[in-house]
Amino acid sequence: MQSKSGIDIISVLLFVAIAALGITSVYSATYEPGAESLFAGRSGKQLMWLGISVVVGVVIFLLNANFFQFFSWYIYGACMLLLVLVLVIGADISGARSWIKLGPVSIQPSEFAKYGTTFAVASILSTIGFSWSKLQDLLKIGVVILIPMGLILIQGDAGSALVFFSFFLVFYREGMTSVVLISGLTAIAIFVFTLVFGSWYFSLAVVGIFLVFYAFTYSEKKLLLPSISIVALTILFSLSVQFLFDNVLQEHQQKRIQVTLNLIEDNRGAGYNVNQSKIAIGSGGMYGKGFLNGAHTKGNFIPEQETDFIFCTIGEEGGWAVSVGALVLFILFILRLYHLASRAKKKFKRIFIFSLASILFFHFLVNIGMTIGLMPVIGIPLPLVSYGGSSFLGFCIFIFTALKLDATRDEDLISTYS
Repeated sequence: MQSKSGIDIISVLLFVAIAALGITSVYSATYEPGAESLFAGRSGKQLMWLGISVVVGVVIFLLNANFFQFFSWYIYGACMLLLVLVLVIGADISGARSWIKLGPVSIQPSEFAKYGTTFAVASILSTIGFSWSKLQDLLKIGVVILIPMGLILIQGDAGSALVFFSFFLVFYREGMTSVVLISGLTAIAIFVFTLVFGSWYFSLAVVGIFLVFYAFTYSEKKLLLPSISIVALTILFSLSVQFLFDNVLQEHQQKRIQVTLNLIEDNRGAGYNVNQSKIAIGSGGMYGKGFLNGAHTKGNFIPEQETDFIFCTIGEEGGWAVSVGALVLFILFILRLYHLASRAKKKFKRIFIFSLASILFFHFLVNIGMTIGLMPVIGIPLPLVSYGGSSFLGFCIFIFTALKLDATRDEDLISTYS
């Protein structure tokens, strides 16, 4: 279903529904008796960012769709320049130098870096002759991803840097061997098992599994060397995980991971937010306590609840019913974007829209996982719902650009056959 201008109506309706959910949730999370207006406080600022986003969206739809592909590298370069600039003139907020203050407004360049990097990724992958078997092409795509990740890590914002791993979903869809994806999942499993059981116990278990495997396949001499190599690499990686965990991660980061894996209980320290979050969501029951009636929300038990832990407000006041409704909205929106990507006629457009869907999925999965204790707290917002001008504007620009690219897909078909 689309408008006369080609804009996908279903995507727009889902976008409006999620944005409306966000504004009302921010209003409820920051509500104080006497401040009755939705236009006051942080919910008012969120509405202001929505208005700015709509204006920017109109400008995006007035542009020629070829503009974005032509200026891909300029957009990427501008976003990287902002990341460098924040290291020079940025303000330290909550232990991270991630913000540039412009009078009363603060801008977080890392929120726009995802948008810029997507252009560069789409440009490289859509280049004629690109191949996952060419070292030169692999280096290009690697550098494009690592530059923003490195600059954001230097700022002290590990959560935003991890978002760039969502591009691996795009790479896999565009032909990257499944070995890389499987290796990544295996690395995560080794990381978890190492922290839970310790590197030495885990290494002994790996050796034991190898000996059992070899006992049943000893006649297959050709499997011996590859098996020993895999065991050796696994043990080395496990030992490096323990070293990096003990010597590279900061203490609060270590505790957040340990709390998530139930290795320690720290309900007054690193696990405080997650524990209070689970209490708030659980207290909502089936139908919640009602709009503006969340005792946990109103008691300010969770610091900055309107940002990373906004889902607590939804869970407490709307209960299981509204929480599931919110999840369904996000899932439908992500699936709709995937559909838009699948019907794109040009590879550049397909990759761009699928990248947006992948980044939204990563944010959605990790943010919800944080609030219910399934993921470590890494500080990334719930798109269009969490309070934050940079995040809201960044995702709106991203979404409007994707809708513009989709709206002109028929022009690509005409040019193909003309």
